[in-house]
Amino acid sequence: MIISFTLNNKVISIDVEPDKRVIDVLREDLQLTGTKEGCGSGECGACTIHVNGESRLSCLMLAAQLEGKDITTIEGISIENKMHSIQEAFIQYGAVQCGFCTPGMIMSAKALLDANDKPTEEEIKDAVAGNLCRCTGYVKIIDAIKSAAGGR
Repeated sequence: MIISFTLNNKVISIDVEPDKRVIDVLREDLQLTGTKEGCGSGECGACTIHVNGESRLSCLMLAAQLEGKDITTIEGISIENKMHSIQEAFIQYGAVQCGFCTPGMIMSAKALLDANDKPTEEEIKDAVAGNLCRCTGYVKIIDAIKSAAGGR
């Protein structure tokens, strides 16, 4: 099946099996390996992408669901090869230890800050509640998101 969609601000068409998972399309067919697969069952958030501006788990989506959509991955949030302010904050606050959860965390944080540029700590916690991290204990992640919100 040929599907057409916008990926990181570029319209593309790709011939894929309609029941192939989106994470596999991104990583295997399109070589966008920033999106990670942790659990493969929608529990960890490592595979978070934006679909029409909303956070979605790419391991739970099928390729056919991409048709006509606007998709943003971690590779698509930088502007002119400059890191997004959320990425910079994650580095500054040490919220990137092993880094495996980082792309999903950043995508969840970006969706929050795009919708609410002055979130409370509770809103930040809610926004990343579906993203699991085994390294940081979340304090540094929450501090980084707070900082990114303040610097926007």
